[in-house]
Amino acid sequence: MARVAVDVPLPHLDRPFDYLVDASDDLVAQAGVRVRVRFAGQLVSGFLLERAESSPHDGKLAFLDKVVSGERVLDPAVARLARAVADRYAGSLQDVLRLAVPPRHARVESQKAPPGDHDLGPPAAAGEEPQPASSGPFAFPAPGALDGDTVGERWGDYVSGAAFLRALEEGRTARAVWSALPGEDWPARIAEAAAASVRGGRGALVLVADARDLERVDVAMGRVLGEGRHVALNAAAGPAERYRRFLAASRHQVPVVAGTRAAMFAPVAELGLVVIWDDGDDLYAEPRAPYPHAREVLLTRAQLAGCSALIGGFARTGEAQLLLETGWAKEITGSRDTLRGRVARIQPTGDDPQLARDPGAATARLPSLGWQAARAALQGGRPVLVQVPRRGYLPSTACAECRTPARCPHCSGPLGLAGARDVPTCRWCGRVSADYSCPACGGRRLRASVTGARRTAEELGRAFPGVSIRTSGRDEILNTVPAEPAVVVATPGAEPVADEGFGCVLLLDTWALLTRSDLRAGEETMRRWFNAAALARPDGSVIVVADGSLVTVQALLRWDPAWFAARELAERRELRFPPAARMADVTGPADAVADLLQVARLPADTEILGPVPAPDNQERFLLRVSRGKAAELAHALHEAAAVRSARKAAHPVRLQMDPATLF
Repeated sequence: MARVAVDVPLPHLDRPFDYLVDASDDLVAQAGVRVRVRFAGQLVSGFLLERAESSPHDGKLAFLDKVVSGERVLDPAVARLARAVADRYAGSLQDVLRLAVPPRHARVESQKAPPGDHDLGPPAAAGEEPQPASSGPFAFPAPGALDGDTVGERWGDYVSGAAFLRALEEGRTARAVWSALPGEDWPARIAEAAAASVRGGRGALVLVADARDLERVDVAMGRVLGEGRHVALNAAAGPAERYRRFLAASRHQVPVVAGTRAAMFAPVAELGLVVIWDDGDDLYAEPRAPYPHAREVLLTRAQLAGCSALIGGFARTGEAQLLLETGWAKEITGSRDTLRGRVARIQPTGDDPQLARDPGAATARLPSLGWQAARAALQGGRPVLVQVPRRGYLPSTACAECRTPARCPHCSGPLGLAGARDVPTCRWCGRVSADYSCPACGGRRLRASVTGARRTAEELGRAFPGVSIRTSGRDEILNTVPAEPAVVVATPGAEPVADEGFGCVLLLDTWALLTRSDLRAGEETMRRWFNAAALARPDGSVIVVADGSLVTVQALLRWDPAWFAARELAERRELRFPPAARMADVTGPADAVADLLQVARLPADTEILGPVPAPDNQERFLLRVSRGKAAELAHALHEAAAVRSARKAAHPVRLQMDPATLF
């Protein structure tokens, strides 16, 4: 008998179903293989979860229609993780399995790897017993790079850093929140931590936010581990190549897997370490149901596997701070003496001494302090980084006469300019408003309300004639820049790495980050500022165009992400906001949402906030409970969704635990 997770997207059918196994399929029908079964008169796909001697079902059982492949693509540990994630996020197991296992490529399963690469080997044919992927999870000689005592010596710059690596080498469980020092070669440090786990006889899983970071980690892994000891999972590699790399991990032919968000469920033999870098990046939030966050998946995985965990970054999130305050993890930071030797000189333009010297600094987009620092860096032969929050040219404009925001006459969207000679265009509907006139005063001239990266580059080109001006953003992202005079204007997350560090980093338009109506506005501002400021040379300068008395600016000036995270968490705890409390987002048509809330057996102390309008004429409620009641809330919502599913309710309701955006 086989227990199968059937690919049916209905909450009331979120359970395994039992099927009989034909004698001809007995050997190949093992846990983790893909199967086809008859369900409600249709032929559907599924995963074989486990074999059993008997079934609690009293009725007649059907036989498996087909074992698609003998390849065991669903690792038992990943199956348990998928169930735990589904329960945590009020979702269905099948939704999580779609995220965990990539689509099959039969040609890749059957072919051998190219010469010099991992020999994946063919899967077992029907009727044949599946062969193990290797004689053991790590049945290969340890690379020479792992034998030297110099590997990981830079971890000695951190308090408890060397102890963390020793714990990994000895196979002990160690969980840490790592605040990286400015200018740190963080991919190399992560590769060294993974190598320490391998030396301890266990594997490692590393997550980064985007393909550019993954490329840096991939190079560092190859340098530290040696060739052929890791795979990088990235959708940009193409479906077939990504599946081939997935099989290398699934067959336990490599001990280390690195990847972006989709790799959070990647199979790793004898998992000993999970790592996530810059966990505050919104790219870690899965946009598909049940909307899990990669950080929470890795923490759940570490708890289930009893393995080590490393949450790293230049800044620190409230969730990471909570791990420290609850004692689940320990802190890894640089000493103050080490920090003083690594951090650049950071100066605000809005404090009293600067305003006394330059009264115009309060309103200038680039005060004289910033201009002078950039000029000094360029004269010293160093590149300059300018971080601008918005891309484009002029993404938002206003009437030049009365300052009324310019809006589209058709949809009321913001009007922007793509270039100096272009006509105003709506950013929502794309309509051109060549004959725009202000509805308040009748004025026809526009002024910049928000300045984008391309317009900033144009202005800096006039301020620094003869200097190369480059942009890095969505259209073209620079990975590195040489150690020569140049100005790079970048949007957050697209900052390149300078070969020898930037001589000056300018943080412009800080109001655009600080004034966002978002619970995480301050935290996200700190993350973007710290990531940019960390690229400056120790003898360089960082100029932040903001008031020096602001809490965010004070944390940056002292390079103290721990202080800011602790303060932020304390405020959220007082206001009962995540992560101090747990919330669920319930969105849908008003009648459907009311029906679900009426059916749901919510915890006794559930606080219902709302409703508030949502897109497409829907309503949104937020349900808030204490952290101890989170599992009960998720179960109640999933149970209510199952009841509505069984009733064949006409309109679905979107359920999301721990939404990234509350306002």
